[in-house]
Amino acid sequence: MNSSYFNSAAGAFLGIVFILMTLSIVSDGIYHPAAPETPGFAIEVAEGGSGASEPAEDAAPELIEPLLASADPAKGENVFKKCAACHTDDAGNANKVGPGLWNIINRPVATHEGFNYSNALVEYSEGGTVEWTYERLSNFLEAPKKYVSGTSMGFAGLRKIDERANLLAYLRTVADSPAPLPAEAAPAAESDEAPAEDAPSE
Repeated sequence: MNSSYFNSAAGAFLGIVFILMTLSIVSDGIYHPAAPETPGFAIEVAEGGSGASEPAEDAAPELIEPLLASADPAKGENVFKKCAACHTDDAGNANKVGPGLWNIINRPVATHEGFNYSNALVEYSEGGTVEWTYERLSNFLEAPKKYVSGTSMGFAGLRKIDERANLLAYLRTVADSPAPLPAEAAPAAESDEAPAEDAPSE
């Protein structure tokens, strides 16, 4: 190899190394990051609280029954479209992937003729003594697999309580006769009788 060529290549290499070292020294002088006093990130937590949020101990689940008096069956029929792939809602009450839902309100759980229920739902029914009340249906429809662990119903659930109330109001209409509303939902009856006069004191 020609010595002049070797000297030129070595000189070029050393020149590049010198330039890189110079740039590194200059950049450290310009950008000098300050080291934090303590490593990591501070997470602010409200006084008296912990890092994880916890539900209030006295928080109670919202009940469906008080919402039924103002629920809209027409909106519920629209919600039922989410159920129609697996359930019928007509008087024929045929089974599909799921059982027919005609007369579902207050019907004993896991008793619709001809449908093969999961063992979990049969066990939950306690031999047909447990009925599909408004509240029980609402809880089941919110998260079926959470409410009855092991059920074969693959529906994810209706998280919004107003949707469930409207759906139940609609399911109430798909029956031979609508099931009575629970006491919490029924409008207060007005008495036709005049208030009794105070009895005269003796």
